[in-house]
Amino acid sequence: MKIVKLRSAIFVAFSLMLFVGACSKNSITGSRQLLLLPESEVQSMALTEYNQFISTSKVVDAKFNKEASKVKEVGRRISDAITQYYSEKGSASVFDGYKWEYNLVDSKEANAWCMPGGKIVVYTGLLPITKNEEGLAVVIAHEVAHAIARHGNQRMSEGIVQQFGGIALSAAIATKPAVTQDIFLSAYGVGSTVGVMLPHSRKQELEADRFGLRFAALAGYNIREAVPLWMRMKNMNGGQKTPLFLSTHPSDDQRISSINKIVDQTIKEYYRPFKK
Repeated sequence: MKIVKLRSAIFVAFSLMLFVGACSKNSITGSRQLLLLPESEVQSMALTEYNQFISTSKVVDAKFNKEASKVKEVGRRISDAITQYYSEKGSASVFDGYKWEYNLVDSKEANAWCMPGGKIVVYTGLLPITKNEEGLAVVIAHEVAHAIARHGNQRMSEGIVQQFGGIALSAAIATKPAVTQDIFLSAYGVGSTVGVMLPHSRKQELEADRFGLRFAALAGYNIREAVPLWMRMKNMNGGQKTPLFLSTHPSDDQRISSINKIVDQTIKEYYRPFKK
């Protein structure tokens, strides 16, 4: 019995050391994060999952489709603007390993995401909600903010700890590849879990809103379009929404209120007219 208790105490002490040692301050957002996984490993896994997704999805050809061309244009404007901005600030290293790609995928799902390394995908089902270029820019910038803030790495780190106790990503992939893949996909918004990760995810969403507005403003977009965009999101299902305590996202009203409080100051500090 004493041996079991001793082992338990050692495990708890080790876990605490692991958490303290792995927590770091994000150079872009300033938030403290649990990051167990090297960004290069996360980007490598993201590239594998992205290529698999693209090969099995209906990618809309930008050469023959105006909407697909617009996704590429908006994505390029945002990535160019933030790369220039952070290079001017001496923080270009945040984009190490990034090779930007932008694709529109034919799907009824109203969704978009940006994987580590700059792999951006927008689904056609989202376009009736974004409606215009500014709305599309707000969504893409929001997803880019998730990637740059390393929210996916953070969620994966939490998932690895919960499943494996914090072993290396390479070891997790080797021993339980299916579970590790599920953790990766869950970290990027596929599925949700009621429990400890949900309040943290809401915090990440609001952080991505804040930095996403900055990124869209840097690219020369009218970020006041963010409010009508989220109003349309709110009305998408007849105004029905998941109760806040069970949601991985802020409530629509909470999000709109938060954006309204910061939009004018964000424009004042970050807006740069777009030069063609």
